[in-house]
Amino acid sequence: MTLKITNISKTYPNGVQALKNITLTIPNGMYGLLGPNGAGKSTLMRILATLQEPDEGSVYLGDIDVVNQKDEVRKTLGYLPQEFGVYPKVSAESLLDYFAILKGITTRGARKEIVEALLRQTNLWDVRKQKLGGYSGGMRQRFGVAVALLGNPKLMIVDEPTAGLDPAERVRFLNLLSELGENSVVLLSTHIVEDVSELCTHMAIINKGEILHEAEPLKAMEKLTGRIWRRIIQKSALSQLEREHKIISTKLLGGRTVIHVYSEEEPAGFDKVQPDLEDVYFTTMAGYYRQETKQEPKEK
Repeated sequence: MTLKITNISKTYPNGVQALKNITLTIPNGMYGLLGPNGAGKSTLMRILATLQEPDEGSVYLGDIDVVNQKDEVRKTLGYLPQEFGVYPKVSAESLLDYFAILKGITTRGARKEIVEALLRQTNLWDVRKQKLGGYSGGMRQRFGVAVALLGNPKLMIVDEPTAGLDPAERVRFLNLLSELGENSVVLLSTHIVEDVSELCTHMAIINKGEILHEAEPLKAMEKLTGRIWRRIIQKSALSQLEREHKIISTKLLGGRTVIHVYSEEEPAGFDKVQPDLEDVYFTTMAGYYRQETKQEPKEK
């Protein structure tokens, strides 16, 4: 099944244009929507989850019109929003059973089987009797996935899933997500580059409501080969180098500043590095990647 988004736009009453003619074709598997906070990711996720109406454009999940057939979409939708509430004094097992009833799974035996399978899949079976108020952030996120998986959804929407998780919980959560894209469309919205790099076979970069670049991560990195250069500098030299080079990122390493620059020719004093997805992201955000791809000659 394919999710096809065509010319979706959304402007809020305060005049903020959150989405500008978004067009994407999303196949089965893990698809990353990568962008900074405020880029329009959550607005698009809410439209796809039938919680908001676009001003214009269309969305189809296979033959289902997402904008006009909301009830049909909800039958096959799993949604894990960036923030969601739980009843802190209720156990995971009891609340998941309740959500299963709301999903239409009314037979007690079938419901018990499904609840157990989902709690085991999300590695929560051993804490199923524990009240949700005592769950860690990662455990709550995994419980959210269990809820989203009720009914074997064909479309899974996961919005900023690893924000705030410690490293160990993040790894457990990403391992869980990696299992979900085999038989459904899983759309992962995040500002964390590593999440997309580790999980997704296709991705799009969004900023200020516009799609800047759509690609397969591995191919996007390959196209930057020979154009990303690295240098370790004193912080005091940064302003001068910013005037001389196209700096795409800076970070601290052992108290010193590491800069990456975009250049088609080797800049003096820099070392060539193998581009990673972070380089693709920052090069795109700076506008250099789009200029590069536009200049490539068309195949005849």
